[in-house]
Amino acid sequence: MIQRTVLLKFAETTTQEQLKEVINRFKALENALSGIVEIQAGLNIAEKSKEFQVMLMVRFEDQAALDAYTANEDHQAVAAYIREVGRVDSIGVDINL
Repeated sequence: MIQRTVLLKFAETTTQEQLKEVINRFKALENALSGIVEIQAGLNIAEKSKEFQVMLMVRFEDQAALDAYTANEDHQAVAAYIREVGRVDSIGVDINL
């Protein structure tokens, strides 16, 4: 199993409603793609590293599922929305579980 975790930093002009929409669109991918074991997403409530407003996490059955997810048009649409609403930076890591 592979887990991908992404922290997202948005512009000051990005609204709370837009951040919540990012989370909702990301969570909707769980039903749109095969090979996903679990998706979690939410607003960062920690004081430390608070410049990253959103956390996205997805667990995949295997590398093939991760590769399919990366190329999937639904995932690409969510990524485009994230850029559209003001993504400034992101940090992503993949780990084997």
